[in-house]
Amino acid sequence: MTAAAKPDLAAIKQKQQRMWAGGDYSAVATRIVPIAERLTDAADLKAGSTVLDVATGSGNAAIAAARCGCQVTGVDYVPSLLARARERAAAERLEIRFVEGDAEDLPFPDASFDAVISVVGVMFAPDQPRAASELLRVCRPGGTIALANWTPDGFIGAMLRTMTKHVPPPPGVEPPGRWGTEERLQELLGGGTAGMSVERRTFTMRYRSAEEFVDFFSRNYGPTVAALSTLDEAGQQALREDLAHLVLNYNRYPTAAPLAIPADYLEVVAIRS
Repeated sequence: MTAAAKPDLAAIKQKQQRMWAGGDYSAVATRIVPIAERLTDAADLKAGSTVLDVATGSGNAAIAAARCGCQVTGVDYVPSLLARARERAAAERLEIRFVEGDAEDLPFPDASFDAVISVVGVMFAPDQPRAASELLRVCRPGGTIALANWTPDGFIGAMLRTMTKHVPPPPGVEPPGRWGTEERLQELLGGGTAGMSVERRTFTMRYRSAEEFVDFFSRNYGPTVAALSTLDEAGQQALREDLAHLVLNYNRYPTAAPLAIPADYLEVVAIRS
């Protein structure tokens, strides 16, 4: 027997860059701003401290940290999302430095920041151990690492599985939802931290109907846009129907419309050793 070929992580990352540049993730991020606000409060960020937001996207966590009076840098590898983040920061008169860079190869010296945060961002890096090691590397000893990660058994985990049922992921790559389990967090970060607090939280997504949800994510959410683009017309319709069925199953209201969809995530606050 021959050993299974290792995945080409560089090629996968390039594909991910194109995926996140597809659609308009900033429209999705706007809907989940409260997650970033809650995380920065849980992390007890101190005014004047230096904070790095990894995989900042359109800047949710960076903006939340800047509102705490922190000196903030946001890093992402999608230029169009960084442009939107700069627009948002300027509109709120917040001084935030946004830098193009890779979560697996952060362009900063060791121990550069008092706190390193990420809101449903770094969890999508294809090389999970390397991304985790970078979070630890750039955080000073005694500093804070704070993350919000979708759980694999919550709504977003189910949504990602629904899409991969139609469009299988590259072999050999760990599912991003593993960042949403305590076991994996300990594997990735436990050796470099002196303590870790993990709380399961729920964010409620609200839409007027299943059709509105599917249309919104089909236009704006990179993974959904990318999945649909690889399918023929019949495949696209099947995926859209499966997504509509999924959101109706998760809707906590007894009627088909409107929707209140509970999406679970882990709120993680760790101290760098």
